[in-house]
Amino acid sequence: MKWKIGNVEIKNQVVLAPMAGICDTAFRSIIKSMGCGLIETEMVSDKAIMHENYKTQEMLVMNESERPIAQQIFGCEEESFRIASKYIHENMKPDIIDINMGCPVKKVAIKSKAGSALLKDPQKAGKIVETVVDSVPIPVTVKIRSGWDSEHINACEIAEIVEDAGASAITVHPRTRHQRYDVHSDWSIIKDVKDTVSIPVIGNGDIRTCYDAKRMIDETGCDAIMIGRATLGNPWLIKQCVEYLDNGMEPERITNEEKIAMAKRHANLLEETKPEKLALSRMRTHAAYYLKGMFRSVDVKPQIFKKNSKEELFELLDDFLESIQY
Repeated sequence: MKWKIGNVEIKNQVVLAPMAGICDTAFRSIIKSMGCGLIETEMVSDKAIMHENYKTQEMLVMNESERPIAQQIFGCEEESFRIASKYIHENMKPDIIDINMGCPVKKVAIKSKAGSALLKDPQKAGKIVETVVDSVPIPVTVKIRSGWDSEHINACEIAEIVEDAGASAITVHPRTRHQRYDVHSDWSIIKDVKDTVSIPVIGNGDIRTCYDAKRMIDETGCDAIMIGRATLGNPWLIKQCVEYLDNGMEPERITNEEKIAMAKRHANLLEETKPEKLALSRMRTHAAYYLKGMFRSVDVKPQIFKKNSKEELFELLDDFLESIQY
């Protein structure tokens, strides 16, 4: 089902979550090949952009084939958000800019007073959104959690404020900052936000199958669903959700051969787009994810992280695949 964020048309209801250290252009390319409607990038610091940090600028690289794409920014000051959003729009030209108000990690939420820390100051959150909306001619969206802690559940209040400030859509991850990812998400909060605002609402949290995706939409009325960690080692989940939501198509089993082939494809994309050391590190991490659930994978995973080249990694994967076929 097609829908829109501002003037950006999105062909289906499946959105990739902006996972730090994961959503580089290699990963996004694979997710896009699975038919994902909207791709979100890993978050970048507004101050790092403002100071033209080289590593951060590398993170902004994207391909035309990834569109529509949303670049996520985190920070805590209006002026740095203004400068960063203008820079991103003028130099990278994403379709959407997304403001992170949900990250729970200490480095962001405590040290930088960004991410989910903004939920503690709704008026400041609104001013930041208003600043970014006034700075760029493309839609601005916001990703939030249900609140800072269980005593301060204010997702609906924040949603109203950011809508009034000009946000074109909002993503709701219905856990508090203190809950991180340790408890089951409360989808009723997504429904409450959907009932509160008129802009599109994207639901996020505990979607591990295409059936979860359908159930979230049915239970909350959200306009789209966002999937994150469940795609690690399983990008096919995106395709399964698209096909089930659009056509009621049941998911097919993914073979071991397909998983190994995808691990190699992912490694090759990383080699093409990342510095050698970083590429190898991410190759090993993703290879371990692709092997998850396969027979005897627990025995081979420690060996993955000892490999010092793509060639060594591929040899290990080939040997492992051959060993479990007989």
